[in-house]
Amino acid sequence: MDKGFLELISPDAFRGILTGFAHLPGEDVPLAEAAGRFLARPVTAGEDLPALSRSGMDGYAVRPEDTFGATETNPAYLDLAGTLDIAAVSREPLENGRCVRLVTGSSLPPGAGAVVMVEHTQDLGAGTIEIRRPAAPGENVMLAGEDARAGETALPAGTLLRPAEIAFLAALGVESVHAGRRPRAAVLSTGDEIVPHAARPLPGQIRDANRPALFALCAQTGASTLDLGIARDDLGAIAEGMARGLEEADAVFLSGGSSVGVRDLTVEALARIPGAEVLAHGLALSPGKPTILARARGKAVWGLPGQITSAQVVMFLFGCPFLERLAGDVHAFTRARPAVQARLTRNLASRQGREDWVRVRLAPSGGPLPDAFPVLGKSGLVKTLVQAQGLLRIPAGLEGLEAGSSVEVMLL
Repeated sequence: MDKGFLELISPDAFRGILTGFAHLPGEDVPLAEAAGRFLARPVTAGEDLPALSRSGMDGYAVRPEDTFGATETNPAYLDLAGTLDIAAVSREPLENGRCVRLVTGSSLPPGAGAVVMVEHTQDLGAGTIEIRRPAAPGENVMLAGEDARAGETALPAGTLLRPAEIAFLAALGVESVHAGRRPRAAVLSTGDEIVPHAARPLPGQIRDANRPALFALCAQTGASTLDLGIARDDLGAIAEGMARGLEEADAVFLSGGSSVGVRDLTVEALARIPGAEVLAHGLALSPGKPTILARARGKAVWGLPGQITSAQVVMFLFGCPFLERLAGDVHAFTRARPAVQARLTRNLASRQGREDWVRVRLAPSGGPLPDAFPVLGKSGLVKTLVQAQGLLRIPAGLEGLEAGSSVEVMLL
């Protein structure tokens, strides 16, 4: 296996590799359980929605031209042709100079092109209705097929099913959808010095904070997790955990063992997996430079940095969108993430050729933009993440950013 130790590639090139992995196969999901899923195939409307033109207000169905020029001081007068119950469907065309009383949701009689709200009318008795405001064509009307047309695509593949989409599908009578399967992510921590987070570490040992953090990040994407535990710095143990993850999960994430030190064994363990291929070993990114990406049995194997900040930044920027893509999100790497504009409070230096992601704390400034305070510190310090509300990107082509600059902060 060509190890390609730390041959740095750009973040964009890394994303390009990630998009080469196939979406997981779709599955049929009852509509009541489909929230948060991504459509694996488009949904075609089986009927017009609404089936008939309907009133959006209580009032009077009219021909719009009969109301043109109507005002409070110069109203129009129409003859009342009758009242439509919400369950009734009129087949009788509305004649010029006439109107029909109806309620919200009632279907319109043929020929009616607008509804005048009851607030802008006066029933004068003896079948005469005073119209005090003109109605434009289509005003206060939900036209037949305005939401969806029978035979046309109602929602394309890749659509995230939010409450709005669920309501839309329910209105179309859809009972189930073919949606992307939620991925399962296997997580393995490596290192002789790592002990479970509930243990009391001895000198030279550290608690495993990466695995619980990665579980939490996976959960935010909707993915389930497989806990592979902690593997010692032993080639066989790491390869065994990796093999189990490939057998039982859709992607494998290892923390630690991704650099080029004597005990960094991830690449060697991959060599024990038949057909495994290292796709990238090294990102032009800070933090997160010693990241590994491999393909084995058609699945992605990630070697994340052992430093907690580096591991979480790489997972947040690349691992989480990757899991969303597996689940069917075709826009996972291009969709805008929650972010705010802020004012940088100090100069930030950067090395050209490397994309920097700086932790920042946001605070009110008294001006139109909040202040963004860089939270600087070593990538092994947990508090830099605890104190930060977002990440600030310094592009690879810049040598830094100046204090006072308006910057975009991606929210954590």
